[in-house]
Amino acid sequence: MMQNYKILISYDGTDYHGWQRQPDKKTIQGLIEDSLTKITQKKIHVIGAGRTDAGVHAKEQAANFKASLNIKREELIHALNSPLPQDVRIISIEKVNIDFHARNMAQSKIYQYRIFNSPNISPFLHRYVLQWSSPLNVSLMKKAAPLFKREADFTSFSSNRLLNPVRKIRLSRIEKKGDEIIYTVEANGFLRYMVRTIVGTLIEVGRGKIPPEEIEEIFRKKKRSLASPTAPAKGLCLIKVNY
Repeated sequence: MMQNYKILISYDGTDYHGWQRQPDKKTIQGLIEDSLTKITQKKIHVIGAGRTDAGVHAKEQAANFKASLNIKREELIHALNSPLPQDVRIISIEKVNIDFHARNMAQSKIYQYRIFNSPNISPFLHRYVLQWSSPLNVSLMKKAAPLFKREADFTSFSSNRLLNPVRKIRLSRIEKKGDEIIYTVEANGFLRYMVRTIVGTLIEVGRGKIPPEEIEEIFRKKKRSLASPTAPAKGLCLIKVNY
């Protein structure tokens, strides 16, 4: 009997061209679909909760697929993980309602961006953080971060050209832990490069290049050129998808 399975995937995105399957490129979706083909001898489409870009990581990416399988949950996790590289792991699997859709039913997603604000960095960190050697004014960044908590047109903070640009950010927060500056953001959805552009803007605030008060004007003018450069992918991680 056909079943619908929800899976959670954890991955280091450094060596991959993002989530979405692409011809002749290593992607997370492609790897998981290939793994399922080995188990089922059929082509099975895996639906991800969202498309992480090349180089972006995930702690708990969510996805679903439909298949007719007669195998225990623990055995299925092992069978799925066996052909996968060590930097991509299926961490959980469960049967869900046949109508469950990982992308369409997602209520919100939580991302974190990590900035290592020091000239000296551990070799065990460099794949997962943006190293910023010069000082940043964290107090100003903390003041600016909540200004993104709104339902608004985020044209100024993305490379979006096709989708409805209105998104609702529920949480936007800067924290400092040791040498790390961590930006956490939760929204009902994100436009392409949206989080990384917001982070780039917050860095410019921390550098003293953009006053926090200017963010409102950037929103109002709806011009991508007014915001700052897009922060590199490696500091970004999808933390959780809420349903």
